[in-house]
Amino acid sequence: MVWTKPMPAHPVVAVAGATGAVGREFLKVLHDLDFPASEVRLLASARSAGTKLPFEGCGSVPAGEYVVEEMTPESFEGVDIALFSAGSGVSQAMRDAVVGAGAVMIDNSSAFRMDADVPLVVPEVNPGDALRHEGVIANPNCSTIQMVVALKPLADIAPIKRVVVSTYQAASGAGAAAMDELYDQTREYLDGKADDELAVRAFQHRIAFNCIPHIDKFLEDGSTKEEWKMVVETKKIMGDEDIQVSATCVRIPVLRCHGEAINVEFSAPISVEQAREALSSAKNVALMDDPGANIYPMPGLLAGTNDTYVGRLRKDPSVEHGLSLWVVADQIRKGAALNAVQIAQLLLP
Repeated sequence: MVWTKPMPAHPVVAVAGATGAVGREFLKVLHDLDFPASEVRLLASARSAGTKLPFEGCGSVPAGEYVVEEMTPESFEGVDIALFSAGSGVSQAMRDAVVGAGAVMIDNSSAFRMDADVPLVVPEVNPGDALRHEGVIANPNCSTIQMVVALKPLADIAPIKRVVVSTYQAASGAGAAAMDELYDQTREYLDGKADDELAVRAFQHRIAFNCIPHIDKFLEDGSTKEEWKMVVETKKIMGDEDIQVSATCVRIPVLRCHGEAINVEFSAPISVEQAREALSSAKNVALMDDPGANIYPMPGLLAGTNDTYVGRLRKDPSVEHGLSLWVVADQIRKGAALNAVQIAQLLLP
């Protein structure tokens, strides 16, 4: 199927999963970018229906308190763009209803990312793929998004052979309940509670004052699904099946913003100066790299920002053509809500 329905200049937007951490961030981003919506519908489960959420408005939608409606297949009649962050199961269940209503689903879950007929889009990297959709566009995994935003300007200089990445992922990647758990456990730990007295629900172990090298489920080869996502999604977004990726994903006790230590091996020479110039001029990339002045990106200080921040840029002497860099971005914004709304912007006439 080739999608032929034109997108109006002032689309009706539905936010599915509006009461979750990413759903609420969708509303902030729609306002911050002044997305030209004619209407914004807030949708969630029956349990959340009736909740009132503040929205500062965008386009011709005024600021005010908006009531969350129960999401049903009928909710998407008259909708042009449906921003989804309600989990894979919900996205799969609602796909036919959304597409059947003539809306474009921009899905933040992992449900469709590797489907051959679904574009996986990061606007700074592969914007043209967004226009080849068949009613569904996938938002990549948060850790993949910020990595490829930093890699793309470098890949434009010299093709990438191999990437080794270790992530330092914030609690926000596991949702609002996980962020609450970090707050609660930190308070309880400082109050002197023993490990076996701390409530552990969102993570496999205590997250307060700890690091957990386990995100998503383990696979047969010993890697986790989160690490697998970074491997296969990077290849799809970059349009290069030959890029080799090795990932180790770790959860750390930070509320927002993921950090990533990345080592890149190129197939041709690339100097630190070339890399610095390319990153400095890249769209939505901010170079924070002055070690002599203790300037480098830090997750705890960049919450609520839109850019992808790069620092600690240096040669990697362990390979012939190598660079090392440190990358930070807000997981809820660029890693989720912002990227999805930027995809929606690509669809506008």
